[in-house]
Amino acid sequence: MVRGRLRDHRSSREPRHALLAVPIALILMVTVIDVLAPPNVHLGPFLVAAPAVTASFAGPRTTAGVGALAVLAQAVVGAARTSIVDLNHTFQLITLILMSAFATSFAARRERHERELTQLRSVATAAQEVVLKPLPHRIGPLRIASVYLAAESEAQIGGDLYAAARTEKGTRIIIGDVRGKGLEAVGDAALLLGAFRGAAHRQADLSALVTFLEGAVSSDLDDPAAPVGAEDPGEAFTTAAMMDIPDEEPVLNLINCGHPPPLLVRGGRVSLLEVHQPAPPLGLTAFVETDLAAESFTFEHGDIALLYTDGVIEARNRDGMFYPLAERVAAKADKGPDALVAHLRKDLMRHVGGHLGDDAAMVAIERMPPPS
Repeated sequence: MVRGRLRDHRSSREPRHALLAVPIALILMVTVIDVLAPPNVHLGPFLVAAPAVTASFAGPRTTAGVGALAVLAQAVVGAARTSIVDLNHTFQLITLILMSAFATSFAARRERHERELTQLRSVATAAQEVVLKPLPHRIGPLRIASVYLAAESEAQIGGDLYAAARTEKGTRIIIGDVRGKGLEAVGDAALLLGAFRGAAHRQADLSALVTFLEGAVSSDLDDPAAPVGAEDPGEAFTTAAMMDIPDEEPVLNLINCGHPPPLLVRGGRVSLLEVHQPAPPLGLTAFVETDLAAESFTFEHGDIALLYTDGVIEARNRDGMFYPLAERVAAKADKGPDALVAHLRKDLMRHVGGHLGDDAAMVAIERMPPPS
């Protein structure tokens, strides 16, 4: 998979070869005009632009080749006008050789940096896929669709998370957002997801599961082996929303730990699933005492619940307007979770002009009618 991404990246660079026409055309144009120009007009110094432009998109070999072509062109101009050993043309040749060498060195450093960035992107994406396993499209009586959008295309990695687990009587789903970004956030997300996957089917009720996850997060924050200079425990936390959806009852049970409230779509109408007693984010219960009691909401056949992270609702367009999630959900909810998530993904990226300011994740869940 990683090698495939490397091949895709290399193939994406192929159109750059078409840009070679620009410096080559520049060399030909300057050479012809300089040969035909009056004796007091010298266009040779413009030839240095050819290797300089090439270095911005091509590798060191191509840049060196264009530089050599520019030097040859300068020699042709010198021979045609006076002599190659003429003092003026000699200095122009020396300057052109030095600048071509400098441009070639710059191209080598740029290409090495791009190669390292490509490897980092591939490794980061592979790590993200290991931590954030794709959700199945069907779990029990539920149809599920999900999407993860990274804010930085160079990294494709962050702290948003989601997972699903089957129990004897239903399905449990978590969505969360770890404070921070990068590998540290992914490590915290991996810890929480591992704890969820290991305990979701063992804990009797949702409150016990949340208590267990809180203990896993808090114990990591208190780790004496944590690196020096790590974040203060009061600044390291994870917002999360956890659902328990029974197979046989038309309800969903929800505990919200400081996370944006899920949306419920029923009959074309969108409403917020707001709990009366929200819990603090995971990792902060030591500072705020709360009762981790689940609240129940009706969840009938054909209903769709949408869980999301704050990267969705806090996404701004050029005018500073937030993304109107509830309004956009209502427009496509009747098409099912897959079509809904696909529509929201495309619409969100259009809203922000193709560049997110924060990672964003969405999970759409539909309860299917029982088989006839």
